Amino acid sequence: MNFSVKNRSEIIDKLKNTKLDVLAIGGGITGAGVAIQASGDGLKTGLIEMQDFAGGTSSRSTKLVHGGIRYLKTFDVGVVSDTVKERAVVQGIAPHIPRPAKMILPIYDEPGSTFDMFSVKIAMKLYDKLANVTGKYASKVISRDEALKLEPSLNPDKLMGAGIYLDFRNNDSRLVIENIKQAYTNGALPVSRVKALDITHDANGKANGVLAQDLVTGDKFNIKSKIVIDTAGPWSDRVRKLDKDDTSKGQIRPTKGVHLVISDAKLKLPATTYFDTGDQDGRMVFVIPSAGKVYFGTTDTDYKGDYKNPTVTKQDVDYLLNVINHRYPNAHITLDDIEASWAGLRPLLSSNGGSDYNGGNKFRISNTDFKKLVDVVKAYEAGKKSKQDVEAVLQGIQKVNSELKPSASSVSRGSSLKEDKDGLLILAGGKITDYRKMAAGAMDKIKEILEHDFGMKVELKDSKKMQVSGGHFDPTKVDETIDKYAQYGIKRGIDKDTAYRMANRYGSNSPAIFDNKDNLKAAPGLNLGETLSLHYALDHEMTMSAVDFLLRRTNRILFAAETLPKIKQPVVDEMARYLNWNDAEKARQLQELNATIAQSQLDYLK
Repeated sequence: MNFSVKNRSEIIDKLKNTKLDVLAIGGGITGAGVAIQASGDGLKTGLIEMQDFAGGTSSRSTKLVHGGIRYLKTFDVGVVSDTVKERAVVQGIAPHIPRPAKMILPIYDEPGSTFDMFSVKIAMKLYDKLANVTGKYASKVISRDEALKLEPSLNPDKLMGAGIYLDFRNNDSRLVIENIKQAYTNGALPVSRVKALDITHDANGKANGVLAQDLVTGDKFNIKSKIVIDTAGPWSDRVRKLDKDDTSKGQIRPTKGVHLVISDAKLKLPATTYFDTGDQDGRMVFVIPSAGKVYFGTTDTDYKGDYKNPTVTKQDVDYLLNVINHRYPNAHITLDDIEASWAGLRPLLSSNGGSDYNGGNKFRISNTDFKKLVDVVKAYEAGKKSKQDVEAVLQGIQKVNSELKPSASSVSRGSSLKEDKDGLLILAGGKITDYRKMAAGAMDKIKEILEHDFGMKVELKDSKKMQVSGGHFDPTKVDETIDKYAQYGIKRGIDKDTAYRMANRYGSNSPAIFDNKDNLKAAPGLNLGETLSLHYALDHEMTMSAVDFLLRRTNRILFAAETLPKIKQPVVDEMARYLNWNDAEKARQLQELNATIAQSQLDYLK
């Protein structure tokens, strides 16, 4: 089933002429999660996104599916328990995307440090119990000498040792598009570059759809739906304000997060490393090796600028370079070493603090309470106490000195589901790890409304078993399955490196992509694998621009910047041939691509 710009007008026609059961506004991970579940439950489902799918927050994360060990710095056992369970669910429904990886947590003897050697041991043992981690990924604490042997680039000054634990890598934009594609296969009507202009209402004042505009043609049209759900991430409050009668107080407090990419020739790492900044600012920073590159971040700063195009500032760069050069003093990384970057907004809820991206507010624990905690954790490790016993002790700990107004690094990463007085549902906040669970909560409410207000009988399927496009294989046999797909690609004439890269990217869809070689030959300037990937993106991933393909479908702008001068014109040329672009459109596409690359590479700062 094609999901292409060539049948985009058909999808829009169906949106115009179908009375939907559910319409999601926003095509990031939250909307994608709602779309796959609603369509999987047999509901008439639509989704509109004013940019490309995952064009905002959901392609600009740290690209991890967190287990949440950072939350244990404030002993938020409940949060970690929920997070690691949901991480396992996401790995099961999208097995070709999240991948297990060891993480190194250096411990420094510095004021304000998150962990010391004693507390990190407790935290990681508890983490393993909650996540059911055993075997080669089980956590351990290593000495200072062992840490420096493992990662000799680390600053040895005040280094006490390190913890090693399990977390999962993620390809955020691929996770979104695979959910969207599966929703479309289920019968949903998702479309990008369509903007909601107004929330429409029936005679009783209840939300019954939107007035939308196709940003490609300029056409305005109505979409009717029994239920409208706002899944717009940082734009959530702005979608609510499309309703002229809405007087609710905004609940989103966006913060900006920045990541920078360098070649691993500048910094060799054995694994992802996660540490305090050393600035006593409550933040922690990831440094992540990825396909010959290393990227690091993130920042957490309040944001009031252009939501559509947050940019990396000199202040952001200086901050991250100071952190990275402090922890790796022989790296000497400068602005000129940055090959790519990205800035994204987090749709944080402003109503409370704690359990934030960097691990929550600062709390003091009395010596008595801390002894109780140590004793119950030891008993838990020995099998003499339950998880509930640990949680009971934690709930009794008196937390003091919480801030009246949380800092940008201390706003809740929790989610919220609300129903406005006109029936508009708002699903806001959260993080990528929680997207399936957030959508499941929304579906419970949608089921309730459809049954109560519309007399519809709705049977909800188990969304923990709704595998995404490309994820239709045994999640307990990922490595051998991906290897099988890649070997098939090699037999079909794809070089080894490209075959494995495509098998990892496309999962169970990759054999069909390899088979398309019988219908295609390598486009001028592209190899066969690149041509197959581009045509798949055009045929089945609603790719409408060169930026869509090179940034969000393949991450090439971020992690293969050195290849862009050679490949960008051939990509534009082949897309022009496929989509019948004229010379003016080709020039516009190339200009947009060049501007995106220049922004990513920070030309305006260099």
